[in-house]
Amino acid sequence: MGDTVEKIERQVSWASLSGWLRPVLDFIYPPCCCGCGVRTASHSALCPVCWSQMRFIERPFCEVLGIPFSYDPGEGMVCAEAIASPPSFDRLRAVALHEGAARGLVHGLKYRDRTDLAPMMAAWMLRAATEPLAACDGIIPVPLHWTRLSLRRFNQAAELARHLARLSSKPLLVGPLQRTKRTRRQVGLTARGREDNVRAAFRVVKGREDAVFGKRLVLIDDVYTTGATVSAAARVLKRAGASEVTVLTFAMALREPI
Repeated sequence: MGDTVEKIERQVSWASLSGWLRPVLDFIYPPCCCGCGVRTASHSALCPVCWSQMRFIERPFCEVLGIPFSYDPGEGMVCAEAIASPPSFDRLRAVALHEGAARGLVHGLKYRDRTDLAPMMAAWMLRAATEPLAACDGIIPVPLHWTRLSLRRFNQAAELARHLARLSSKPLLVGPLQRTKRTRRQVGLTARGREDNVRAAFRVVKGREDAVFGKRLVLIDDVYTTGATVSAAARVLKRAGASEVTVLTFAMALREPI
């Protein structure tokens, strides 16, 4: 149903929808909560219950890994994890912790073909990384292997990146980064297992190096768990000459703030 609403809204201008056609559309496809499905006042919204479950990541947080602090240690502070094991990317930003309604949105997009959720999620991602997006030269999604893409029919990271590019007026770079190895699903693997699974899984396509070299890039994925996937992709981009890689995800898996 959500896909149908999105397609109609793309074909008809918002100006006309604000007139007589909008109430007709709402009658046929009533607006409902993107998290639980209860009726809401507008499309692309959460009900009060789902909204209360969202644990948005706000400052203070680690400037490198984006992990929220339980107290304010001062401006520009970096967590011990980022100091002990510096990541291959320059910084990580995420909208919310991967739990409750945020987890439901990620799973809806990824596993239930709810591509209609991507515009709302991308708008929140824009807010979470306003400065890196404003300064970047391009937005690049973490790619799927072609076999998995053919089965799933869409790449959730690419959907988020597509809407982010539109909202931020930044170039969308889909072709330069390629997944060359069909990896196992990361769910259920240990941190070491995730690293081994994505080792040598990405490459910059020969002849497309100019899209990466010297550029400040924002790398998009739906959720950050151990960071194995985005770290492997960022490492390849840095080796190809990217001057800066910011990782931006909708959710971050975290037990407790540090």
